[in-house]
Formats: sequence, C-alpha cells, structure tokens
Amino acid sequence: MTSTLPTPDAIDQPHQALRPSRRGFLGYVVGASTLVVAADLSLGTPAYAAVPSGPQIPEAYDLEDLQTDSARPTAQLITIAIEKDGTATFAIPRMEVGQGITTSTAVIIAEELDLPISKVRVSLAPARPELLFNQLTGGSNTTVSTFTPMRVAAAIAKGALLEAAAIELGSAAALLKSKDGVITAPGGASRTYGELAAKAASTTTKGVTVDLKPRSSFRVIGKPANRVDARDIVTGKKKFSMDLEVPNALPTMVCRPPTLNGHPKRILNQPTVKAMPGVTDIAMVDTGIAVRAQTFGQCIDAVRALKVDWAPGSVEGESDATILKSLRKAELPLAVPKVPVLAKTIEADFAFMFRSSAALEPYAAIADVRSDRAEVWAGLKAPIVAQGNIAKAVGLPQSKVKVNVITGGGSFGHKLFGDHAIEAAKISKAMGKPVRLMWHRADEPRQGRVHPMATSRIRATYLAGQVLSFEQRHTSVSTDFSHGLGEMITAMADELPNPLANLSFSQTIFSLTQELPYNFGAVTQLLNETDERFNTGSMRNIYSPDVRCANELVVDQLARAMGKDPLAFRLEFIKDERVRAVLKKAAAVGNWGRKMPAGTAQGIAIHKEYKGATACLVEIDCRPATVNRKVRDGVTGPRVTKAVVAVDAGLVVNPQGLKAQMMGGFSDGLALALTSSLHLRDGHFLEASWDNYFYTRQWNIPPQFEAVIVNPEVEQPGGAGEAAVSSSVAAVACAFARATGKVPTTFPINHNQPVAFEVKSFVPPVPESPTDGLSHTY
Repeated sequence: MTSTLPTPDAIDQPHQALRPSRRGFLGYVVGASTLVVAADLSLGTPAYAAVPSGPQIPEAYDLEDLQTDSARPTAQLITIAIEKDGTATFAIPRMEVGQGITTSTAVIIAEELDLPISKVRVSLAPARPELLFNQLTGGSNTTVSTFTPMRVAAAIAKGALLEAAAIELGSAAALLKSKDGVITAPGGASRTYGELAAKAASTTTKGVTVDLKPRSSFRVIGKPANRVDARDIVTGKKKFSMDLEVPNALPTMVCRPPTLNGHPKRILNQPTVKAMPGVTDIAMVDTGIAVRAQTFGQCIDAVRALKVDWAPGSVEGESDATILKSLRKAELPLAVPKVPVLAKTIEADFAFMFRSSAALEPYAAIADVRSDRAEVWAGLKAPIVAQGNIAKAVGLPQSKVKVNVITGGGSFGHKLFGDHAIEAAKISKAMGKPVRLMWHRADEPRQGRVHPMATSRIRATYLAGQVLSFEQRHTSVSTDFSHGLGEMITAMADELPNPLANLSFSQTIFSLTQELPYNFGAVTQLLNETDERFNTGSMRNIYSPDVRCANELVVDQLARAMGKDPLAFRLEFIKDERVRAVLKKAAAVGNWGRKMPAGTAQGIAIHKEYKGATACLVEIDCRPATVNRKVRDGVTGPRVTKAVVAVDAGLVVNPQGLKAQMMGGFSDGLALALTSSLHLRDGHFLEASWDNYFYTRQWNIPPQFEAVIVNPEVEQPGGAGEAAVSSSVAAVACAFARATGKVPTTFPINHNQPVAFEVKSFVPPVPESPTDGLSHTY
C-alpha cells in the first residue's frame, strides 16, 4: 500500500474553513487505496502563555513542552492505515527499548478505533528526515507528544469507516455502533472494518474535523494490558539487531585502545591475525582495528591477538581525583540573597562519580555500505541524526542512506547516540562488505557513553520556622547533546521563555527540567559545565538524579534543624498539590514513622517532572551483619529492604506498564545511590562488563516493593520512563543518612571503598571467550 501524505497544496478545504468544536481537532483523510488518516496539530496553541514571575521555569514551560511543540508541525506526516484484514497499522516514529511504547500505542489506537488491541499492529518507523524533530525518543516524551495525534488519526479513521458503513448498510451514521472492529446497524446488519477499508478510502487528501472520546467513555485506556510483544520476548522470537538475517553480514568486533578515546597508528601483526581461523577481514578505523570473522568467538580471539601502536587518549593520566579537582575550579559561587541577620544557614557539598549508561544489550548494528548507497540496521533513538552522521562518515548524500530502527534491549539514554551505527558503516565501507558489528561488554564502560561526574553545592537559610532561601550550584563534566535535543533547542529558540535566551544547550535542558516544588523563599538552581574530553550522554533522567538527591538530603537537614519530622516538613512546604498527593500516598502505603531497630531507618523523597510527580519511601538496613554479608562476585553493603513508589503520571494509558517503569526506575535509583559507578585511573575506566559494574542485582533489590498509582483526573498523560529514578536515589540517600547518622557526600556511597574486583586487562582490551559459563550460574 502506498499513500500520499498531506501537504498544504493537497488539501481540498483550507484550514480556516474547518472549525473544530471545543473537543475537536483537525486532520486528514489521505488519498490512498485503503483508508489512511493523519492528524494536524500545527494549529495548536503553545503549551505556555508567559513565563511566571517565580524563578522556576518548568512550572510554565518544561522539556516535555519543548519536545511536544517541536513534534507538532509534522504530526500530519504520521499516519494510521486500516488494512483489508481489518487490522490497524501504525509505524511509530520512536524506538522501543523495553519501555513498552508499542503496547501503550496499540492501547491508544485501539481505544479510539473501537478495535481489540490484538488487531493493532505497531512497528518502528525507519529514519524519516521529513519528520524533523518528531523522531527522537527521550525525555519520557513519547506518549506525551503522540497521544493526541494518534487519537485524532484513529478517530478520523473511525469516522470514515462509519460514513462508508452508512452507505453500505443504508442507515444514518449516527445510528451505527462500532465495537471490536465491526460496525452494526440498528437492524443487526454489520460490516467489518476490513470490508469497509477500501470503500472508506479517499482518492484525494482532504481536511476533516473530529471530536475525540471523552475520558468517561474509555474502555481500553486505563486498563491493565499485557505487552503486545511479551510472548515473542520470552520465547526468543523477538528480533533485535543481532538476530536479523542480512546476507553476508558476518560477525565483526573492534580492538579498542587501552585509554579513553585513543586511536590506532598502525597494526604490527596484521598478516598473522589475518591468517587466524575464520578471520576474513581486518580494517583500521578511527576508533580501533575492526576484525570480521565467521563467528564472534573468532573475532574475540583475533582482537586479543592484535598488536597495535596506539596514539594517546583524551584523558591520559587523569583520575577521579584530578577530574573532581578541575570541577571544583569551575564551580559557580553561592551568593545568599539579602536575609535577616538572625537567619541560620545550612551548607552541603556533594560529588557524583562517573556512571555507565550501557544497557543489557551491547551496542550492535548491521551495515551494508556500497559505492552508491548504504543501509544500516540498529537500535537508534535519534535515527534522523544518525542517518545524517552516517552519510557524512561514508561520503554519501543522506537520501542514499537508509536507516532501519530496530527494537533495543534497553537504552537509558545510551542509544540516543548512533556511535555503533556510524562505526559499523565506516567498517563496512573500509572492508567493502556487510558487517554485523557488536561491541564487547568490556568496550561499553571503558569507551562508551557515560553519565558525567558532577558536584552539587547547596546553601539554605531559615528563620522562625520558614526557609528564606535555597541556592543550588550544579557543576558537571560536559553533557553531549548532539543527539538531536540541541538542534531542537536551536529550532525552537523563538518559542522558549525569555530567561533561556543566551544559555548553552546544557543550561537550557537543566533549566527546563529542574524544579524545586517547595515554598523555600528565593530559589536558584544553576548549572555550569566543563571538560569536553569524555564521551557523555543523557543517561536516564539526565541531571535530575544528582540534583534531586542533593536537595532532598538538604531538605532532611532543614527538617532536623527546625525540629520537624521529614514527612511533616515536606507536607508543610510543598507548593504543588499533585506532589503532595503522591507524598501522602507513599507515606501511607509505606507506613511512615513506624518504629525501626537501631541501624535501620526509613527515607522519603519526592520528584516533580514530566507533567507528573513521584514520591518514594524506602527502609534500609545498615547494620554490620547486613553491610558485611558476603555474596560471590558481588558488592554488598547497606540493603534496602522495602520500597514504595507512588506515581502521578497524568492520564494513565496502561497501569501495568506504568508500574513496571516504576520498578525499573527504582532499580536505577538504588544503584546510583549505593553501588554503580566507574573508577577513572590513569586515563581509563577500570570497570569492564557487568560482572564488575555493580548495577542493582537480585541480592540487593528490596524483598518488598510496591508501586502505587495516584490518579489526578487529568486529560493528558505525563511521562513515565524516567519518573521514578530521582525520587528513588534521593529516598535511599535520606534513609542511609538517618540510619547511620552521617549524611553521605559521595555517590554512589560505596565508590571510595577499595575496588572489589580484579581489573581486566587493557591490552588486550577484552577477556578470553568464556568456556565455563555453567560454573557461574546459581
């Protein structure tokens, strides 16, 4: 099926002739052989009116608004088709990375179309440059920005089907009923959507108006739904990049430099390695020496055998201590506003170490680069940007590069960058053959994208039971926003609130996401970034986990100084009722204030972002018997024994999916607070693979976990993918401080302990292929 997408010249009726009702929207029936529809939100009003006088920009306009406004002009280029078998098909211009957007998208379309979820087919769209900023997956924005366009398109489709059915059944459209893909007349005669699809199609593209279902009529949205791909995942049928069958795309890996961002000067033993079993090709690229072989095991053997003369990396001789020292030099000063002489001050200073954003699925891509064209298959959250970078790397016009977006096994911001796809394309061009590139797990923490080291300093003043000022200065190694958010900011510059003028990309993102939802007098939160030598990225929740952890720890200190319970203090000063609601819910469900043994404690924290809010309550055990417990090949320390996350994510599309996101977000927050970090020594990171990068494991996940949804009765969904991270890391930190009587200042808390693993070699850069996997199972 082919269709012509709507353009201004192709529309039968001009915009001004179409007058939607209060609940109405404008869209198109697209000229095609079967029914194809699209939404038009380009006439919508911006998400804000004016920047308020208060200092916190996200209350008026936040990152969700920026992304949604950026996507709006091309909303009409995204279409839903009704096929002759009665299914609805939709290629979502986002990437599925396990967050469940293909399921939530199917739910939304099924609701408005009156179809069973099983009859909605959602696929991932390839890179489509004409979508501009409407093909970037990040910032927990997918459902926020696509919710209304998808509903409008689906409602238009149902309207066209009803009109076709009215003719077929000889009845007024208003008398017809649609249910489960069947339209029925008062007398019982009926037609399926499949039977009506061709008849409902239009030979031209024409504008129409449509009213959406009111929330009170929802039958699918808001009800728990299993993932549409669950069976394929558990049975191994789900296709990831490495599962695809691309002719002659043989396994390929790269021998990488011993220090961060080094590059090869020459290969010292190429003929010897080329003669090894299975090896077909060796090529030098800017990131290392690529080896193509019959199996990945043979690639590993060849990578280990290579002898390479390496040029220095970008941070030769640097360590955690030296980078932290340079951050201290870049810190912005704290400047207390004018407060009464008798006001008291609390000051705090925190450091957050480098962290890896690698997902369980390593970087992987297939590339087939020819002299006149190229095709790439990879998990990519910003495929249009990747397409342009690939074209530049291989010397082709962007129109000659096809980029297929493949489901990814996790992302956490990692796959916002197309490093793997670009590298695969370069290798394919150098070898003149298709390649199936996979990064070794040791490559990702050492050469891949990381969350930058940062410091956060806070000064708060209080007097007579009131907080008079709260200043926060966050200083970070530079965060790379070249994955598309930076370009989005540039394009939307005229629409942004005035205080964001002349800020850097990172400062703009920081200003659009950071909000302190307390009545704390004069509040300022500022960012400064330095040092661009690292490969950084927008790890899940970007700045918020560090910023929120720091300010919630200070909130606890303020409560203590003012003689108040941490929960009661927060409830007294919170200025947002939705935040108050989730906080009260978490406290009630988690039984806040119950008596705890010495060495254990509760912690509670909140976070407001993504058009919603979360609150997290945890209980932690810091007693010696727990802290010193032994786990084979693991790092232990304090144990969180209970966690409750209360979430307000706006209108909830799939409660089951939302709760799963809260569990994942909590696991991230727990790791960031206690265990997961990278150690920089002599210009390279020590960690290599998951056996020594201590993300949350089964032995430190809380035995009791509960996610509770707080329904705010609003009409629009909020973001959920990252919502639980910040409140979770903050709650764990606050609980640790209460249990030990010591406020932690370095995160994760165990970072400065002796390294608890044997450091893998840097030359060769990867360990031997495993031959004893079963001996490492439990």
